[in-house]
Amino acid sequence: MANSLFYQKKRFHIGDTLAVYQKVTEGDKERTQIFEGVLIAVSGKELNKSLTVRKIAVGGIGVERIWPLFSPHITAIKRVKKGHARRAKLYYLRGRLGSKATKVKEKTPAKETTVHKSKASHAKKVSPRTPSRKPRQKVSRK
Repeated sequence: MANSLFYQKKRFHIGDTLAVYQKVTEGDKERTQIFEGVLIAVSGKELNKSLTVRKIAVGGIGVERIWPLFSPHITAIKRVKKGHARRAKLYYLRGRLGSKATKVKEKTPAKETTVHKSKASHAKKVSPRTPSRKPRQKVSRK
């Protein structure tokens, strides 16, 4: 599937806001750096899969990073927000400015469906022969 990926038994979809934990080596020291942004693209198959994450940096500048999914530099990927996108690639976010550049519909949990029960109980109460309003009274004119 082109619009989702598995990483350490977790599934991530296009539009999710991710925090990618990356190992950075500076001289002889090693530290972890977090890159948090919207997952805008997943490309490749199986071991060659890569992900593209986009964030808005200081000054409103868009920054995109592309990682191979199975890179030794990635230590963890965590979902910050669940997003709902109707496209496989969210390249249209590149043309947006400010806070709209990271806005993706947030996925809300599905509501419990009690509609069927209420419709069934309503159908029992109202039969097709029962009039919906009171009949008019006859007025006698003299």
